[in-house]
Amino acid sequence: MTSTPPIVLTFAATDPTGGAGLQADILTQTSLGCHALTVVTAITVQDTRGVEDFMVIDPEWIEDQARAILEDMPVAAFKIGMMGSPETVAVIAAIIADYPEIPLVLDPVLASGRGDDLATEETLDALCDLLLPQTTIITPNSVEARRLVEDDEDVSPPDLDTCALRLLDMGCEFVLITGSHEHTPQVINTLYDEGRNAMSLPWDRLPHSYHGSGCTLASAIAALLAHGVDMATAVKDAQEYTYEALRNSFRPGMGQHIPDRLFWAREAANARRNT
Repeated sequence: MTSTPPIVLTFAATDPTGGAGLQADILTQTSLGCHALTVVTAITVQDTRGVEDFMVIDPEWIEDQARAILEDMPVAAFKIGMMGSPETVAVIAAIIADYPEIPLVLDPVLASGRGDDLATEETLDALCDLLLPQTTIITPNSVEARRLVEDDEDVSPPDLDTCALRLLDMGCEFVLITGSHEHTPQVINTLYDEGRNAMSLPWDRLPHSYHGSGCTLASAIAALLAHGVDMATAVKDAQEYTYEALRNSFRPGMGQHIPDRLFWAREAANARRNT
């Protein structure tokens, strides 16, 4: 009999463009050899330019979705994306607490690529209080990292090292801050661990703006952790995968480019046609 692939359960919102959200998670995790389970937290109205509106799913429905599949299938990793309300954060945190042995990848989706706000301050507070202490790795971009940790005593926005240390103090095991929003020649992602060690992971800056790059990276990490890979290797390999997906991106609409999460399959198909 064929063995069951590692199973990843994602809590996130839908994206009708297929560029981000649950659709991006499914494509990424499938591309990396996992079986993707999904719990819908919100439904969005968006295109490749931005989010027009979203509707949060009732917390009881979120819990019912998750409990049904968790009681049926063994999950090897959790991935969390957009949640949309403090009530959603609370119910997910309660579910996750019942499975402390399963690694949790938290992608704090706070805004769209255009800057549309997707999380209130109450949602941020709930995330920091209830989910961060259970998180294996959080993967904010630099804008999200600063928003998560800024306080009234900061005279100026904290640097990224300070952001990472504050996030570690909130209880997560690893912090990966991505540098695509920083004004640097290369994109520099930095992984911090519980010992407060930092590992820089630079990659060439690509020319376009991409819809769902953060979802892709976080989902790739979750997929690799589900395969049993250690954290440092999972982050490096996930970054390489994400880079190739972005490098092979396409622009089907009038907004951002969409990563090609199945670039390897397309390359193989093209090779077959050319032989």
